[in-house]
Amino acid sequence: MTRPQPHVTHEVTNQAPPREGVDEYADFPALRRAVHAFGGAWGDDRLHDVGRLVGSAGFQADAERANRFTPELRTFDRWGRRVDEVDYDPAYHRVLGAAVAHGAHTSAWAEPRPGANVVRAAVFSLFAQVEPGHACPVSMSHAAVPSLAHAPSVAEVWVPRLLGREYDGRLAPFGEGEDRKRGALFGMAMTEKQGGSDVRAGTTLARPAAGDGDGSATEPGAPHLLTGHKWFCSAPMSDAFLVLARATRRAPSGEERPDDDVSCFLVPRVLDDGTRNVFRIQRLKDKLGNRSNASGEIELDGTVGYLVGEPGLGVRTIIEMVARTREDCVHGTAAGMRQGVAEALWHARHRTAFGARLVDQPAMTAVLADLALESEAATLTSLRLAAAFDAATARDDDGAQARAFSRLATAVAKYWVCKRGPAHAYEAMECLGGNGYTEAFPLARRYREQPVMAIWEGSGNVIALDVLRALARDPESFEAFDAEVSRATGASAILDRHVVRTRRLVAGVSRDPGAAPAQARRLVEALALALQASLMVRFAPEGSADAFVAARLGEDRGLGYGVLPSGTDLRAILAAHAG
Repeated sequence: MTRPQPHVTHEVTNQAPPREGVDEYADFPALRRAVHAFGGAWGDDRLHDVGRLVGSAGFQADAERANRFTPELRTFDRWGRRVDEVDYDPAYHRVLGAAVAHGAHTSAWAEPRPGANVVRAAVFSLFAQVEPGHACPVSMSHAAVPSLAHAPSVAEVWVPRLLGREYDGRLAPFGEGEDRKRGALFGMAMTEKQGGSDVRAGTTLARPAAGDGDGSATEPGAPHLLTGHKWFCSAPMSDAFLVLARATRRAPSGEERPDDDVSCFLVPRVLDDGTRNVFRIQRLKDKLGNRSNASGEIELDGTVGYLVGEPGLGVRTIIEMVARTREDCVHGTAAGMRQGVAEALWHARHRTAFGARLVDQPAMTAVLADLALESEAATLTSLRLAAAFDAATARDDDGAQARAFSRLATAVAKYWVCKRGPAHAYEAMECLGGNGYTEAFPLARRYREQPVMAIWEGSGNVIALDVLRALARDPESFEAFDAEVSRATGASAILDRHVVRTRRLVAGVSRDPGAAPAQARRLVEALALALQASLMVRFAPEGSADAFVAARLGEDRGLGYGVLPSGTDLRAILAAHAG
């Protein structure tokens, strides 16, 4: 009897094994050096624990599943009652619960000490490296704490909830019973369809719930009833939100008039008596990336909110939250760059082509090394921002300088690092060839993810104009920034010349404010490269620093990745990016 004689066509060879079972912190020497350089060495044990968790096969599977089975809006229950809930895959809850348990959200506030923000930033980055969508509510929860300080009665209730490490995804009241929640997460809702980034154009109104005649409605913590439509509300299943609205006051004539400017309010999803606030999720946004995290369009209709800060100073109140979320955009982008380098290096070390491993092919080695340099510069920048927030708590001259530095450096870094993210993700994806373009590998997801952090919390022009405002209104911020960059003076002639040119640009926009907006992007790019190059010179290995400065600021610099100076020790650069 004739039997089948199949050829062996599906024997898998020359493919990389799964990149799992790794300690992502141990596997990234450049991150460890940065953590130690900026005062976070005491967090090594915690960071190794997180590194092993996010590098495990189980966590990676949850990250993939949370993005494959995306959130779904459930507007009504089966009997027609309005519920406005978002259903997530259980994998998303496991990822978010792990991040909260390890303090990725508010550990720097809960356990203040030197280096606390650096360690918290590294924890946040390790989680965001593998699953970035959950980082949105984590970041907003971290960022809400300083804004709440503007309403002590509100902070007394909500800050302890934010500092908790028990994640509970239900919409439920807080308390001590078994069915009660103990830990909270925050979101925010600022933009409206007609205004976008111009949040002062918002039309949402907030009417005093009581006490309009005796002045108590203007006191922080005063209850109001909000009515309006918010175009973007991220993580709408959060427990509370900071919302901008225009407070109304009753004139002596009896006419109700809205304030000229917006105020900030805390809007809980569940009220103290256990009833649900009015919080109608009209739809979920169908986003390019950030798929595991729901972003909604919401309607407020007599919705209870509590005044945070002074009336009419809502932007000033919430800007502290925005500054922290912008910082986390830098952390998140740097984390994405690290994922790109890690996956590309892993593939190149296990794949052969034309008789040699890909990592040993000179053209590929140059691309990998250049991607690694960009990742290291972004990592140093992000942790330097975190260190500035640590130092800013001091009530002395050093604290004042740290606060001034962070005001300018956060905007500069948010613009530049986040702008570099999408192109970096594409180049890393290309290193995997066709595999990289498929959803079976994580870099296609990362490529879609990186633009989020460049667009959210202020897109490029918004951030560049913020830099101009900081330079005009707060000259101390540039003095502090320049002092930071000047710490590398004399170490690189190329960098020194760039710093001189950058100072001339700053002086030029100061002399001619009318022409400054057209030069804003050029100026911010120059500031960012000065900061990154100075950090590389001070904290990176000498060969890596020299290559970065020459490739980004030298006369023969190129435009694409893989264009490094002749003679660069490519292998030494890559040694800093895998344990």
